[in-house]
Amino acid sequence: MASPSRRGAGFVRLLLRVWQLGPHAAREREAPLRSLLACQKRFLSCVVGTSFSGPRLASASRSYGQGSALDSFLGFPQAENSPTSGVPAVSMYRDEQDLLLARPPDMPENPRVLRVVFLGAPNAGKSTLSNQLLGRQVFPVSKKVHTTRCQALGVITEKETQLILLDTPGIISSAKQKRHHLECSLLEDPWKSMESADLVVVLVDVSDKWTRNQLSPHVLQCLTQFSQVPSILVLNKVDCLKQKAVLLELTAALTEGVVNGKKLNMRQAFHSHPGTHCPSPAAKDPNTQSVRNPQRIGWPHFQEIFMLSSLSREDVKILKYLLAQAQPGPWEFHSGVLTSQTPEEICTNKIREKLLEHLPQEVPYNVQQKTVVWEEGPSGELVIQQNLLVPKESHVRILIGPKGQLISQIAQEVGRDLMDIFLCDVHIRLSVKLLK
Repeated sequence: MASPSRRGAGFVRLLLRVWQLGPHAAREREAPLRSLLACQKRFLSCVVGTSFSGPRLASASRSYGQGSALDSFLGFPQAENSPTSGVPAVSMYRDEQDLLLARPPDMPENPRVLRVVFLGAPNAGKSTLSNQLLGRQVFPVSKKVHTTRCQALGVITEKETQLILLDTPGIISSAKQKRHHLECSLLEDPWKSMESADLVVVLVDVSDKWTRNQLSPHVLQCLTQFSQVPSILVLNKVDCLKQKAVLLELTAALTEGVVNGKKLNMRQAFHSHPGTHCPSPAAKDPNTQSVRNPQRIGWPHFQEIFMLSSLSREDVKILKYLLAQAQPGPWEFHSGVLTSQTPEEICTNKIREKLLEHLPQEVPYNVQQKTVVWEEGPSGELVIQQNLLVPKESHVRILIGPKGQLISQIAQEVGRDLMDIFLCDVHIRLSVKLLK
């Protein structure tokens, strides 16, 4: 016979699902926990498990916002100024996520909506800004290029306004896509996103002295082709610049000295500083000829400029700006939706994020991922097992690390991130296997 505490926890979990998803979620579930020991196979592997415990009910109540009726019912008051106040969680069940995505939008009387596309060169900080605006780390982020492999969608619902964020891969050329055998989505998704965009956010990493002096030729080509779509410029990592005068020069160059139809009152003095070299696009990229004006390095049609740093809260200003730009129109999603990704996709992306962050050079790009276990444990925790398949024995040793420390660290970091996204305990096991 189940203990009273377990029966109580099960009742509350059911209540949470029904309250969020409606009567469709009240059906009976059968999710027996398969024994991980019984499923073990003989292969060259390292299995590391890490679990996370905490105040489950208090955690779950946070997904419905500060002062919610559910919080009052459960008796769990929410801490003030919580960074995740009012931010929906993502269900750990794919069918519940699908039901939520299929629910009709719960629009107010005068709804407003804005579809926002993030554009930029690879590793410009698009996913980082998207996560900051959303309030949860649902998109993968790393210092290596091509972390985002396809378009990902996030949703922000604030009162009568809904923002739909389209986080796109860094724009690349077809030659680079073929040369590095990259997915076609890296080449196609940014262009597809622009077809439905209401506003474009162009990000430039000003800490990269090799690319900061001009907009990517492919970004310029995209802006030129969709010139009717309003755009804003975000200069990222401005705290990394030692000379603030360089920031003014970069602003003048990237905007061609014009913002919102007005000339900037600053001199474009790139050539006055010997340390600030601005090569022509033609000299930098042989594919620049695809841009209509090969000499153009900036875009004179930005409506606004924002400057991001790790110490500032400029993302709050960007969010307020985006909310103000929303136009009257029907919502596309229910207010409980945070992302269109499935739980499994979020998990796979999070693991790949950590692989890119911790593994050297080309090693993380050669790892294949396969989820073999995804189920609810006896106490309501999420149990995940994913196999990491690598082509070389040397890669197996690198990924496992000395005494299994690296794979254990990756599992712990992924588990903590998923706990914040799903708002439940997570038990994750990663197996490293030699690809045959």
